[in-house]
Amino acid sequence: MAGDRSKAEMDREIDRALARGRRRAVTEPQAERAHYERRTGRVVVDLTNGCSFVFPARSLQGLVQATDAELAEIEILGAGHGLHWPALDADFTVPGLLMGVFGTRAWMMSELARRAGQTKSKAKAAAARANGRKGGRPRRAA
Repeated sequence: MAGDRSKAEMDREIDRALARGRRRAVTEPQAERAHYERRTGRVVVDLTNGCSFVFPARSLQGLVQATDAELAEIEILGAGHGLHWPALDADFTVPGLLMGVFGTRAWMMSELARRAGQTKSKAKAAAARANGRKGGRPRRAA
């Protein structure tokens, strides 16, 4: 707790935090502007280095059922290191979004599984027909 530390220790901790912030400002991408495009359903983020990136707004955890008005209200946090949707209480880091991190690990795994299950291919259709001729999917042993 703060009461257990000396002023000198607190000052060193603050100096280390400020140094980390300066390093992040140089090494991590920072958002300068962000807006939602209703026509395409995508969020466009302009970075301070002149680059931009775009992603489907409803691909993010917590934004799937959002209205256009809720999606359009985007705030930039932490000197450009995060995006916040106040009406949805949703926050994402800019570096995470650039890496394709659109939610928690568990949510992303369930989304991958859900999307894989929706995949349509000739091989998948043939396997489903073959299973149907055999009486359907085998029951799991308890």
